[in-house]
Amino acid sequence: MWAYIFKRLLQAIPTLLIISFLIFSLLYITPGDPVDLIKGSENTKISEETRAAIEKEWGLDKPFLERYVNFVINACRGDLGQSYQTGEDVFDEVMARMPATLKLTAASMVLALLISLPLGMLAAIRHNSIWDSMATVLATVGVAVPKFWFGLMLIILFSFKLGWLPSMGWATISEDGLAAFLRAIILPASSLALGMAATQTRMIRSSMLEVLGQDYVRYARSKGLRERFVIWGHAFKNAMIPVITIVGGEIGGLLGGAVVTEQIFSWPGVGRLAINSISKRDYPMIQGITLLLCTVFLFINILVDITYAFIDPRIRYVSSTKK
Repeated sequence: MWAYIFKRLLQAIPTLLIISFLIFSLLYITPGDPVDLIKGSENTKISEETRAAIEKEWGLDKPFLERYVNFVINACRGDLGQSYQTGEDVFDEVMARMPATLKLTAASMVLALLISLPLGMLAAIRHNSIWDSMATVLATVGVAVPKFWFGLMLIILFSFKLGWLPSMGWATISEDGLAAFLRAIILPASSLALGMAATQTRMIRSSMLEVLGQDYVRYARSKGLRERFVIWGHAFKNAMIPVITIVGGEIGGLLGGAVVTEQIFSWPGVGRLAINSISKRDYPMIQGITLLLCTVFLFINILVDITYAFIDPRIRYVSSTKK
């Protein structure tokens, strides 16, 4: 098992290098002079001496490959450069926003699983019943409805019409208490959870139906085992194997896909920071956010593969026989 984990970690190194190269190349394919962005002088001219001093200070006078190598070395040390707009350390600013995004991601995933697990299981166990039809219709609607539209509808209903929940902002458990935190996070988390719950419901239903038709499940039933034990003791674990892959990918996608939701609900996360940085063409901040999110997404996928191998021993066996 450790050999499998080590192999997956080694495979992440060239992937990260390719990602970092593409991200760093962003500066050379986007419009705008970095010096003008740093000085905020896009509409005014600056002297050549001032321009040369700025380029030297920020390392813009060095060749592309040398700057890229320095970028990679510094990134390995946790140094992603400085923001053009604020002059602050990019890594520190992103990390200051990351807890808000991680909390929103975790709440959205928990809410999606609370909806999809019972709904998908019920649809599979009661196949071709009214419950199955209702779950299928709800899942189809959930996939089709855009997240931003659903978020706006939630704000109109629960904030403007009923006045139950705040429409924007956030709260922390330590400063504002658990009740205030839950009130602040429930709407944005629900907006993100809709699409995930729909996808997971369909996946759980189809996976469970496939497993329930396997020979070992029929054999367990033929031995006179209770249906509850057959479902939870034999079918559930194997049915969750493909679901774990979907959930892992959605967690990584949430980290970068919560941009619109964070903007709608004024949630102070990484997504909102990315929107502000893009509007101001703050390239170091954009590069740092993208690189960190890609790194998190990559290691989440590795963690999913490792979890997958723990659940399904055949993966470890195939990995060991290929050596």
